[in-house]
Amino acid sequence: MFGFDQTNPILESPAYSFADAASYARVPYQTLRYWALGSGDIPPLIMLPESQPIALSFLNLLECHVLHALRTKYELQIKSVRRALETLARICPSKHPLLESTLSTDKIDLFWESAEEFINLTRGGQSAMKEVLERYLQRIESNESGIPKFFPFVVTDRCEEPKIISIVPTIAFGRSVIDGTGISTAVVAARFNARESIEALAEEYGRRREEIQEAIIWESNRVAAAA
Repeated sequence: MFGFDQTNPILESPAYSFADAASYARVPYQTLRYWALGSGDIPPLIMLPESQPIALSFLNLLECHVLHALRTKYELQIKSVRRALETLARICPSKHPLLESTLSTDKIDLFWESAEEFINLTRGGQSAMKEVLERYLQRIESNESGIPKFFPFVVTDRCEEPKIISIVPTIAFGRSVIDGTGISTAVVAARFNARESIEALAEEYGRRREEIQEAIIWESNRVAAAA
């Protein structure tokens, strides 16, 4: 789906607790735990790094972002996603198939694009109706360094959502910042909640008023989304 340096250990390092990952991906906490750990005989949907305590990597965070799109915005049943990933694992084994494969959906089944063919991963065969996950995938950008940059949705999941808040594993320990800076959104929001004005914060940080306001809105919304 997008290019990243698969040999870079920082992308696979355990960096996010379940609570942090849920808030950044804007996924309910218990839903994310189910995706990451499974339940009983049901295996997880993503592969976590081996660590104690258990934590998610930056790539895991991106996988949860894609799963959220498939489950809520594309209305796929999670059992369909699970069957599709099992099929994809047989066809094209990968540690992070949601990130390394070109997928599309017709809101019923999940398809894999290979050599200009669309393979129905859920049932087998092909479909004429295909909807590429462009809206969510365009929030993940790659550069020459091989380190992806994630722009989470702040208010809505529409294409016109600005890319002001970003998450990069090499900046601020992988926590959300105002894009192009190391300014922590959590710190900005905390100072605002301590009654510092948006104008004063913008002047001190040398940023636009809109950027400060976006950081404050993001921190408020991400916590609510993970509840």
